[in-house]
Amino acid sequence: MTIRRKRRTTRAARQRRHLRVRKRVHGTAQRPRLCVFRSARHIYGQIIDDDAGVTLASAGDLGGSAPAASDDDGSGKQASARAVGRQLAQSAQAAGITAVVFDRAGYQYHGRVRALAEAARDAGLVF
Repeated sequence: MTIRRKRRTTRAARQRRHLRVRKRVHGTAQRPRLCVFRSARHIYGQIIDDDAGVTLASAGDLGGSAPAASDDDGSGKQASARAVGRQLAQSAQAAGITAVVFDRAGYQYHGRVRALAEAARDAGLVF
């Protein structure tokens, strides 16, 4: 009789990292959580109050309200991530949010995740 091991996928590994970080990272009304989701083609960001369980602001590069990348950003996925970060910071400031806790959701702080975070910082969010 052979024992089969569970196949560990990169998606499952990211989910484990995300759950491990979520034990400590918690958004409140004064300092909500900025959570990033990155798929193969798109990137999304949400600002969440975990105490109330509500999303306060969100932005993504898919759909009718997709932000347009400016000329200095160039083209591609990182440019759209920077545009999403700027749009997310603007909608957060419109909702009265100035400081957040960054939740990279198990993704490496590199590439598109970093571009979104730095654009949100440049647009006025503090984290």
